Amino acid sequence: MASSTSITVDVDGVTYTDDVEPRLLLVQYLRERLGKTGTLIGCDTTNCGACTVHLDGVSVKSCTMFAVQADGHQVTTIEGLAQNGKLAPLQEAFHQCHALQCGFCTPGMIMQSASLLKENPHPTETEIRDGLEGNLCRCTGYQNIVAAVKSVADGVEYDESGVSVSDDLVDDLAADGSERTGVS
Repeated sequence: MASSTSITVDVDGVTYTDDVEPRLLLVQYLRERLGKTGTLIGCDTTNCGACTVHLDGVSVKSCTMFAVQADGHQVTTIEGLAQNGKLAPLQEAFHQCHALQCGFCTPGMIMQSASLLKENPHPTETEIRDGLEGNLCRCTGYQNIVAAVKSVADGVEYDESGVSVSDDLVDDLAADGSERTGVS
């Protein structure tokens, strides 16, 4: 049996201390030890991006990172984006824009998109496509994924029923005399 190493890692706001084998991949630790099954194992070679998580706020592919490398760091998974039972804006936008089919790539796409928007809050369509490079979708053709990311970047919001309230936002801006950039 291989020797084990003690790690302490913050995952989705909860601190865990565990003994792990040095060769245990972060994706396996998240799924098998912590039950974070939203982080998916796709290719094990960093080609697909289904395993994307945030390490200290930066996107990483957890299938080629050892759990011991996360020792002392903060990890955010797709489950960690939702707060108090409410989907994060990107999660809601993916749902409302039909940015998924089989859903296998969705967690990684959302996590990568969150990093993209953190670095560039108002990306162009080309910048979104470039920012998602390395995350593969075999079903959708990416158009609705790009639309979902763009809707969040453009400030589109959804009410509890999933209806876009962006028109209300535009009307509110017009009513108070604020500039209506990007609205025709």
